[in-house]
Amino acid sequence: MLHGETVHSPLPQDIPWWMPDHAIFFGVLYIVIAILGIGMGYVVVKSWWEARNSESH
Repeated sequence: MLHGETVHSPLPQDIPWWMPDHAIFFGVLYIVIAILGIGMGYVVVKSWWEARNSESH
């Protein structure tokens, strides 16, 4: 990607990380997506664990 081009896709390898505004925006975006994914994974695992343990009682 050359300086002055627009972002072609939101994939990490296609982002011009040398541009501070892109680096900040997409860095925060990926952090938020990761936190949401970890939270959803935690909820799914905890629900599964509680359902598994409540069947035996």
